[in-house]
Amino acid sequence: MKIMEAKKAYLAVILIQSIYAGMFLLSKAAFDLGMNTFVFVFYRQAASAVFLIPLAAAFEWKNAPPLSFVTLCKIFFLSLFGITFSLNIYGVALIYTSASLAAATTNCIPIITFFIAFLFGMEMVRLRTSSGIAKVAGLAICLVGVTTIAFYRGPTLKLLVHHHLLGSYHNTMQHHDQVASNSHTTWIKGCFLMLMANIFWGLWLVLQVPVIKSYPSKLVLTALQCLFSAIQSFLIAIALERDPNQWRLEWNVRLLAVVYCGVVVTGVTFYLQAWVIEKKGPVFLALSQPLAFAFTIFSSAFLLGETISLGSVLGAMVLVGGLYSVLWGKNREHKVEDGICLTSKTPAEIECSGSNSKEAIVEATKTVPVCIMV
Repeated sequence: MKIMEAKKAYLAVILIQSIYAGMFLLSKAAFDLGMNTFVFVFYRQAASAVFLIPLAAAFEWKNAPPLSFVTLCKIFFLSLFGITFSLNIYGVALIYTSASLAAATTNCIPIITFFIAFLFGMEMVRLRTSSGIAKVAGLAICLVGVTTIAFYRGPTLKLLVHHHLLGSYHNTMQHHDQVASNSHTTWIKGCFLMLMANIFWGLWLVLQVPVIKSYPSKLVLTALQCLFSAIQSFLIAIALERDPNQWRLEWNVRLLAVVYCGVVVTGVTFYLQAWVIEKKGPVFLALSQPLAFAFTIFSSAFLLGETISLGSVLGAMVLVGGLYSVLWGKNREHKVEDGICLTSKTPAEIECSGSNSKEAIVEATKTVPVCIMV
């Protein structure tokens, strides 16, 4: 029975990361085909809201706690800073860079989240312990990885494939954008925009913890954030894009990307990640994150015809090393804390000093199923 569950968990994380790889590829294809990034974010969030609101009303609304005006305001600003700003910055960064880079930089999110949680007092770093040293080393390694990706391109590898499934636009109206994306200055700008988007995402994960404590109905909370983000994204898009042609959806990659990111990524991965976290824990899910980069880097070469630079590969490998260093430190800390709790004899001793920090990070990690696809 345990072997079957383990196999299901491995298959689930492979499916999750392949779905994320599809999100990076389709988003990049839609942008390169000429779709405005701000319009795309609006349609994506609107599709998420339309998909989630009926589910929330059917399964959680009756048992959900009353929604106060203060909580509603918190959810509104949480959506604005954590989702709307992050996704819009991410869209612009994706135009300047590549799908493989977007997948690589997602390995920064757990590390950025840990650092922000540390600044907010939700995490502790004990420099005299191996776990504390591993955390700090992971942060430093992450910075090295980001710097490598941004400033070192190195030799490039372009597969000898001339016909790309999603890459017919390469010889059309986007030739100018392709030339611009290859410039060193534009690439650096895109890398730092991608890092900024991930910082907003990490901030959203941390700030979501107190909101979930005051309003624990996660499905309703997610649906409300999608609704607010759709409204906010519409206001941004209508202010920056007035061309009616940019708002038109046809039966092409644009519509496919909107439906995929708004419905498939939101619906399928939300359920799968919640199941994996319940069965195997958040660390197991986080360890599978580099799979998305592996899937994306090969798929983008075949489907989009992207060139793969040595700097991107080396930087991504360094980022993965930093991620595993921080996760190892966290996992070791949790084992020590659990051991202290188990050896305690009185109820007062069972409440370990590190339990609040642990619950906060676990709750933040449980929101990861929502973080990329909402």
